[in-house]
Amino acid sequence: MATGNPTGVAAGTDAGVLQAAATAALEYAQSIDDRLVVPDAEALAGLATFDEALADAGADPLSTLRLLHDVGSPATLATTGARYFGFVIGSAYPVALGSAWLLSAWDQNAALPVMSPVAAKLHDVVRTWLVDLLRLPADTAVAFVTGATVANASCLAAGRDAVLAGLGWDAQAEGLFGAPAFQVVIGERAHSTLSKSLGLVGLGRERVTVVPADDQGRMRADLLPDLDGPVLVCAQAGDVNSGAFDPFDEIADWLSGRSGWLHVDGAFGLWALADPTRAHLVAGLERADSWATDGHKWLNVTYDCGIAFVRQPADLRRTFAAAAGYLPPDAGFEAMHHTPQSSQRARQIEVWSVLRTLGRQGVADLVVGACHAATTIAGRLYAGGLTILNDVVLNQVLVRMVDGPTTEALVAEVQSDGRIWCGPTQWDGATAMRISVSSWKTGLADATFAADVILDCADRVHART
Repeated sequence: MATGNPTGVAAGTDAGVLQAAATAALEYAQSIDDRLVVPDAEALAGLATFDEALADAGADPLSTLRLLHDVGSPATLATTGARYFGFVIGSAYPVALGSAWLLSAWDQNAALPVMSPVAAKLHDVVRTWLVDLLRLPADTAVAFVTGATVANASCLAAGRDAVLAGLGWDAQAEGLFGAPAFQVVIGERAHSTLSKSLGLVGLGRERVTVVPADDQGRMRADLLPDLDGPVLVCAQAGDVNSGAFDPFDEIADWLSGRSGWLHVDGAFGLWALADPTRAHLVAGLERADSWATDGHKWLNVTYDCGIAFVRQPADLRRTFAAAAGYLPPDAGFEAMHHTPQSSQRARQIEVWSVLRTLGRQGVADLVVGACHAATTIAGRLYAGGLTILNDVVLNQVLVRMVDGPTTEALVAEVQSDGRIWCGPTQWDGATAMRISVSSWKTGLADATFAADVILDCADRVHART
């Protein structure tokens, strides 16, 4: 009987292929801090090389890797460097990247403990560490998904089903047609992905009560409406523009008189719980029923890694448990019965690697360092004549130069310059520049450099106006 690869192409697990990939990856990682953050015109034009017809005969795997590295690597943004400040995108700790390489070699399906004992064990360890580090209720369930959008959706689906169960309705068995109605409350500055998640779970993007926000984007708890319960409330830890936190205690007090579910969207802001000096920002956050965050933002693991936390593990299982005759009964946490997906990457392994390497103090230092860099940038830009629009309480800085159109020109100049990268946003009806400090690499020297680049670009914009 014939054995081996029927295509005649060298197997993808060949040691030479893997060594070539490792060499290319190391070359990229070691050079990232010496290049411009933005790809140049030549690199972007080179992407046309990928426009080739699919050949009848397969290509040599080494040539495929060479093409990917030679053409693809120069056309990436240096998001893993120290001077990328866009979209709250974190870098990747070397231990996270190394763990990701090993995890890819293992190619584990973390759906069930029987499929990957190591993934199951490290899930249990990481759950304990995260719940302790973030000071959440001791029995809180932790589920790993693709990102904060799916983490939000997972938590909201669990909340939806828990609220309906309290009204005598089994949403998983009977669906939402004819289900008892209940109210959903969000803040005026809720992130767009939260609205997307509400739509995904059938609660509607627009069928919500919107509570006004203050000048920093915090929900005005004093303006919460007089609604009959139950109510599903979506609060926010870390506004994506200002970094502000909703008043969790006041919101929880309001909800306690009505019953329902309190969810917190904390894509990056939830990590402030790891820094004891920011206790005033997160007061009452532990009173929620669910929380969503990203590991690939502030924790600096590789993409993608979202984390859903739910106070009562049974609420996740009610929504996501799957039954099939061929699925063996298992002891321990069964990921496929607590997340939307069945097959899934063992994201907890990178999280374990970073938490073990940093320790409790290291995670706190990561938060403190990024926040210090943000205040350094803000102070230098303010001294240089630009307007800082937010109270810099976390890692976000909102900047405006004169007005919206001038700020748009400043953002374009910064992006064209290429030494750093930050993007535009809308704040109070006009364009602002948003600076997000999310990389473990960004130190005070990088913060000073970034501010000086922005001021240099501002001078060039001013000279043209």
